[in-house]
Amino acid sequence: MKKISLNVLLLSFLFAGIHLPAQTLTDSKATKETKALYRNLHKLAEQHILFGHQHATEYGHGWVGNDYTRSDVQSVTGSHPAVIGVDFSGLSGRPDAMIEKTKEELIKNIEATYNRGGVTTAAWHFINPVSPGGFYWVDTVSKPAVKYIIPGGSFNEAYKKILNNIAAVAKRVKGKDGKTVPVIFRPFHELDGDWFWWGKSHCTKEEFKSLWQFTIAYLRDSLQVHNFIYAFSPDCTFNSTEEYTDRYPGNEWVDIVGFDDYADFGRDGKYDLAAGLKKLKIVNKFAAQSGKLAAFTETGLESVADSNWYTGSLLKTLQQEPLKLAYVLVWRNDSKSATHFYTPFPGHASVPDFIKFYNDKYTWFENDLPDLYK
Repeated sequence: MKKISLNVLLLSFLFAGIHLPAQTLTDSKATKETKALYRNLHKLAEQHILFGHQHATEYGHGWVGNDYTRSDVQSVTGSHPAVIGVDFSGLSGRPDAMIEKTKEELIKNIEATYNRGGVTTAAWHFINPVSPGGFYWVDTVSKPAVKYIIPGGSFNEAYKKILNNIAAVAKRVKGKDGKTVPVIFRPFHELDGDWFWWGKSHCTKEEFKSLWQFTIAYLRDSLQVHNFIYAFSPDCTFNSTEEYTDRYPGNEWVDIVGFDDYADFGRDGKYDLAAGLKKLKIVNKFAAQSGKLAAFTETGLESVADSNWYTGSLLKTLQQEPLKLAYVLVWRNDSKSATHFYTPFPGHASVPDFIKFYNDKYTWFENDLPDLYK
């Protein structure tokens, strides 16, 4: 437990005893727990940032788990990440039996995180429903699927069936308290790049906005999913609010605004922390003006090649100017690759620096959290 554990108790008391101003979600029928999570993330962002890690409890460097009780982050710090990333990729483009297995695994994972008090965010590496190529754009085989799956498109009914699978997971995730578990859903990420089939070169602005709006409306209004918080997250290609919002679907369709940025934080040995901070400020300001919650939805340095990256690059940038960010999430630790990992594991050279990052009063991990769902 961190030295700031007293602050955790005080915040728990604060949350329990004071009614926070209501924060508006895209879903007016959102569950009580979903509304509470959104309010509490707003409040925490005033002084802290939650640390997140993709696939943290599914697998890690050199291991694969099946009970969601282990993570490389916990092995190093004694605490799981506050935010754990999952992926809805396996809910389409595969045999039905595999999809059903994926549903069960997702449900167990999300429930385990909730029961410990943590937060789940779901990315979606959506396999192209119209052509081969997977979720990436492959020039030789990929088709621009967006225009086919939006209303009026020939694959819209097929797309609805895929959304039914997502809704099935959303409705079945229940905590030990019997409540439906809130999830931050982050579809169509890095939409300003060209590497995914939903990227800017493969659909018009109007088509992308139609896709986003239909997806949220169908889940929320037709399938009655009321435990999602919707996150919009381009990549880091923007340098102004106008560029950031180029394909923004509208305030009534988004709850969290964020972005993914590896390029400014050391990818391929290239650093431009000033540019990264500028983009954080753009998103932070837009969130404040729009009544949204801001987040740093993806970042990281593969192999943590700089042993002081967590404090020297990430934390330094996050603390350089006042920012209100709900969470920062780094990418996964592959179970087989010797080099594809984004948090240290026991024995790695960056462990001492990561522990400093963990101990900083600004960063919160799972052990630091008050009850976010009340």
